[in-house]
Amino acid sequence: MIQFEHKAFFWAYLLLLFFVLIYWLYKGWKRRSMKQFGDKALMGQLVKHYSDTRPALRFLLLLFALFFLVTGIIDPKVGTKVETVKRKGIDLYIALDVSNSMLAEDIKPNRLSRAKMSISNLMDKLDGDRIGLIVFAGRAYKLLPLTTDYSAAKLFLSSVDTKIVPVQGTAIGSAINMAATSFKKDKHNKAIVVITDGENHQDNPVQAAKNAAEHGIKVFTIGMGLPEGAPIPMADAQGNRTFLKDRQGKVVITKLNEQMLQEIAAAGNGSYARANNASVGLSKILRSLNRIQKKELATKQFTDYAHHFQLFLAIAFLFLVLELLLVERKSKWTEKIDFFGK
Repeated sequence: MIQFEHKAFFWAYLLLLFFVLIYWLYKGWKRRSMKQFGDKALMGQLVKHYSDTRPALRFLLLLFALFFLVTGIIDPKVGTKVETVKRKGIDLYIALDVSNSMLAEDIKPNRLSRAKMSISNLMDKLDGDRIGLIVFAGRAYKLLPLTTDYSAAKLFLSSVDTKIVPVQGTAIGSAINMAATSFKKDKHNKAIVVITDGENHQDNPVQAAKNAAEHGIKVFTIGMGLPEGAPIPMADAQGNRTFLKDRQGKVVITKLNEQMLQEIAAAGNGSYARANNASVGLSKILRSLNRIQKKELATKQFTDYAHHFQLFLAIAFLFLVLELLLVERKSKWTEKIDFFGK
């Protein structure tokens, strides 16, 4: 594998084309000037020791010197060793509810924003664990497969909103099933953290959690919202703030279904935590996750890169020396052996 230390200097290769163009224009001007001055054969007699090919050769040497000089500045590095980095951790999928009810503001600034901030904080505390993201509303979608790249996970997390899933609803069971089937069939310990307000409308999340537990996957739940509930803010056709209403025109109040989430956690051999404006409850879940035995994970990556800029700079210096030693006029002894032509 090859890496470049200073990629910003790739533009310097354009100088080679620039110098070739300048030299070509210069040679054309010189040819025209010589024709105006006199006959070419006569000029060859007047400047007997002049070689027409040596200036071109000197320019070629300078061009090679510049090429290797730029390459040395860019500094190509070659991976010389593949090292196996071993880590200990668990495989963790976070299933995040992105239905419209997560816009309720009983948890400030709203349920979804607070959940995203807490997930980001959780990632800061993970060490060696592989994490994946699943979002769900009326359907479940895998947003990010298992990875130890927490920066990438945060980038995907930042893009999450209620519009990312086109079908509204709350299919908690589908999210648990998708997470359970997304784990690799290995001996690593596995866990699912479901973050939702618990208003399930479509499937049987308790049975999904039970099925996951039968395969050794623990299911934890975090309830986003307060028992008294809150309206769901929306925007009307003019962009004005309003609240979601039912068919009878009454404002819909979304409430935390705490009993459902407790049943899911119990069926999944996990635990339940409820969020409030002081805490989201991830600290409790994190303590439970840390009690899960961590298995060894192994990843291969290039870790040792050798710099080669010295070689390219040495070659550039060699071409510069050759250019300096090569004079444009032929010496007397080379007239007998014409290396470069007249």
